[in-house]
Amino acid sequence: MKLAEIDLNLLYVLSLLLQTRSVTGTARKLGVSQPAVSRSLAQLRNIFQDPLLLRTNHGMELTQRAEELLSPLQDWRLQTSSLLDRHDFEPRLLDRTFRIASTDYGMMAILAPVMEAFHHQAPMAGLEIVPFSDTMVSRLGAGDLDLIVIGGRPRFAATYEKHLFTDECVCMMRSDHPLLGEAPDRLTLDQFLAWPHVSILIGDSNDDPVNSFVGSRAAERRICVTTPYFHGAVHFLPGSDAILTLPKRLALTLAGDDRIVMRKAPASFPDFDYWVLWHERNRRDAAAMWIVDLLAEAGQSLST
Repeated sequence: MKLAEIDLNLLYVLSLLLQTRSVTGTARKLGVSQPAVSRSLAQLRNIFQDPLLLRTNHGMELTQRAEELLSPLQDWRLQTSSLLDRHDFEPRLLDRTFRIASTDYGMMAILAPVMEAFHHQAPMAGLEIVPFSDTMVSRLGAGDLDLIVIGGRPRFAATYEKHLFTDECVCMMRSDHPLLGEAPDRLTLDQFLAWPHVSILIGDSNDDPVNSFVGSRAAERRICVTTPYFHGAVHFLPGSDAILTLPKRLALTLAGDDRIVMRKAPASFPDFDYWVLWHERNRRDAAAMWIVDLLAEAGQSLST
């Protein structure tokens, strides 16, 4: 089939269907009815002679043909939008939801502080925060995500990053913890390892960054609770002897809770940097670069 014989609006619908894997989600993004999107999907299936999306127990899944179309269609959609966008980009006219992968700490530290400026400059735009996963970088490349807010220097192909801020680790524990008399200011590594821990696991791979901080002694950590949530983890402290390692910015927000106290982490624990990450294709996306600049500006204010 020749390009001139295809309704390009259908290709735009297909790019959204493959991104959202949802007729309902696509209809919402387009501002049309679900039956309208279903009719478009039927036409697309006829054009490509392929089901494209298959209903499973885990939701809609892409066929092999759809997987092959996903990345080229996302490129086409972004490049076409860039071609048609006015050079004098105006956020106030932006009607778009940005999909950003972040932990709940990233939400608190950088995404929430930027919300006032975001809403003021782009009142019709929105944010959708999604959890970390092992596939988030590939989803960034496929156009399913716009940005990733991540700790540690990112090293991924075809991506760009901008530094946001630097934070340090502190240790939290209950206010009558037996260790407090031994560590009035900073914990030693031996003291740190002598007590049980609440471990925060990040992403599908269940990575706990604290293990890398203690190096060869990671096996000495006794884990009593694991959780993916930074904010929720602190609630395990008042009723236990556990130690929780948190970013200092988050710990300071809990300073009003007299049931818990903060101590400096062992001196060997490094500071860590937070970054915003985007795919190479988004360099041409004025809207994505606008929110990158907003996040970087907010990060600079955190560093002063």
